[in-house]
Amino acid sequence: MSTIESNTAAWPAEGAIIPIDDVEIRVNGAVHPFHLEEVGRAQENWQREIAANPHLFDGRMVLQRALRIKDGRVKGEGHVVPYSTFLWWRKTRMEGAFHLFAMPAILSSDGALILVRMGSHTANPARVYSPSGSLEPEDVVDGRCDIDGNIRREALEETGIDLALASAEPGYHLLHMDRAVTVIRVYRYPEKAAALVARVAAHIAVDPEPEIDEAIAIFGPDPGAYNYPPFIPPILDWLLKRNGPL
Repeated sequence: MSTIESNTAAWPAEGAIIPIDDVEIRVNGAVHPFHLEEVGRAQENWQREIAANPHLFDGRMVLQRALRIKDGRVKGEGHVVPYSTFLWWRKTRMEGAFHLFAMPAILSSDGALILVRMGSHTANPARVYSPSGSLEPEDVVDGRCDIDGNIRREALEETGIDLALASAEPGYHLLHMDRAVTVIRVYRYPEKAAALVARVAAHIAVDPEPEIDEAIAIFGPDPGAYNYPPFIPPILDWLLKRNGPL
């Protein structure tokens, strides 16, 4: 039986970005309590989702049951659930579950943040954010989610950019909004933004099933410049304050 319980009352304010030394998400082999309670409604919602977008795939991912943020560390417990269960949770944001996902902040040598525009066939059509995805069963190593492995895998699959070739800053940063927790790690490349964008375009051209439409070099913090999800504008402000103008 798990001993991990959430401490949301002690979390930082929504949208505030704090440094984190370690993220430990253990995966419980039992069925997620949220899935048990909501599977019927989740399946009804799934039928509506695939009627609107037949390209969606009901794969498997890790949805957290409990998260603790304390003393520069994140500890949590997750369960593998169908993607359909996650989409229902994302729509309702019910208590009993959290969504922790990791993303790279890919910075070019000329000061741009490299983001991507998601394809129309995905669950986030036309949204602009960092190449990333939910934790999946293949990210689980010895019962624990490999955060860095997930970040590298998702970026490589979507963009062809191998984060192992970048200079990674030590540690992570974190923000949360509406029970979704974003873990950020900063990666710096010696190439300029145009070269990185061109590399992504070349990858998309040969990818038989690309998830993204294009890469975009972001040089400014304007929150309305693109179709950003809510967690991206605070990240742009944070990068501006710590690194100077984007």
